[in-house]
Amino acid sequence: MIKKTFVWLLVTFFLTTVSLAEAQQPARIPRIGFVSNRVSPTPATPDLFVDAFWQGLRKLDYVEGKNVLVDRRYSEGKDDLIPSFVAELIQLKVDVIVSGTIRGIRAAKQATKTIPIVMITTVDPVAAGLVDSLAHPGGNITGLTRLTRELSGKRLELLKEVVPRISRVGVLWNPSGLTTDTSFTSYEAAARAFKVQLQSIELQAPNPNFESAFRSATKGRVNAIIAGSGAVTISYRKTIAELALKNRMPSMCERSDFVEAGCLMSYSADEAESYRRAAIYVDKILKGRTPADLPVEQPMKFELVFNLKTANQIGITIPQWPLMKADRVIR
Repeated sequence: MIKKTFVWLLVTFFLTTVSLAEAQQPARIPRIGFVSNRVSPTPATPDLFVDAFWQGLRKLDYVEGKNVLVDRRYSEGKDDLIPSFVAELIQLKVDVIVSGTIRGIRAAKQATKTIPIVMITTVDPVAAGLVDSLAHPGGNITGLTRLTRELSGKRLELLKEVVPRISRVGVLWNPSGLTTDTSFTSYEAAARAFKVQLQSIELQAPNPNFESAFRSATKGRVNAIIAGSGAVTISYRKTIAELALKNRMPSMCERSDFVEAGCLMSYSADEAESYRRAAIYVDKILKGRTPADLPVEQPMKFELVFNLKTANQIGITIPQWPLMKADRVIR
């Protein structure tokens, strides 16, 4: 009897010790891997859209270094680096990968079938083969699509409203990028409808020659430009704005931060809102939801933005009706 009691006490002591040891171990802090093709932000050159993602996390009570860890990777327009960045994040055993670049999303999809991926993308994710459907993504990818290409016709229409005299429009894009099938061609149907000729102004990564591109546009009698939203143009949006101003060309852009850099106008989904909402997806996944069960979200809010200072510098008066429709006017 004494022996049985001793054994029972020994087992109880062992189990209690193990339970206390486990209770004393700190809880594992979740880890987010973030991949971007943008330039690494600094206090002098912040990235307002990416900042919106971190703001969204803070609003959900995530504090970096306290209850969440973040590993950031910025390719600064050098897309060839992105697959290696994704591989590094997988080695770090991140709990979720977040990317706003198609190269990053595809690299992550190819590299892992288990780590959840939250995308913020300009492409149709179903047509691109990223998910099975918007309602039922399947696999390990979900997130948001901004319908950038679907808005191409509306951009050309707005540009024509603001500058009715335009007859030839140059499209700045990178034909060697991953959106070669749509970046230029998405404007062709609208160009025919509005009797506008398009000129392809090609930029070659990783060292695009913008001076040469604008000389080509001038030589081709282009009287307005559309700046696409690829990695190359995003990284050089200030250069594009300055050259458009120098050549007195009205510029329609696919992102509002180009207008903040000095371009004339933009029409797009509210990108900052997309990044803020991406934080909600991350929160749900970290709390146990699977990407396959989280429908891909389409934008509900769109922005028309004008830069009146630029309009004055190139000698354009923006008609009252487009100005009344504007969501923001930079003066």
